[in-house]
Amino acid sequence: MLDVYLVRPESAFTSCSNFQVISEHCGVLLEVEWGENCREYQVERLVPVYHKTNVTGLQSFLRGKFASGASNGSCVEEIWKCFCESIDRFVPHKILRKNPDLEYYDKEVKGFKVKLRRVYNKRK
Repeated sequence: MLDVYLVRPESAFTSCSNFQVISEHCGVLLEVEWGENCREYQVERLVPVYHKTNVTGLQSFLRGKFASGASNGSCVEEIWKCFCESIDRFVPHKILRKNPDLEYYDKEVKGFKVKLRRVYNKRK
């Protein structure tokens, strides 16, 4: 029995064949033509830090803008722009740096890395 989950487009496969091995199982050889960019690199991101928001300033700003916008009969896009402006003004932002670990690090490798650093720091 063979369960295969493929996430690449079918046009990327060049050939697929099976072959007999020593045991009663069959081996499957799948050749895939990978594209140039098969990896997504991490980038720095600017994210809002909502738990450090100036709440009173945000509330007074939104109340003032909403009162003037409601009397003008402004549309949803204008209200959304006002909200985005208030987020930029009253919610601090921080830069999330990219992860220094390599892309193929999984939970087990990260665990080994933590153990190694712990032993190294004890010896220091």
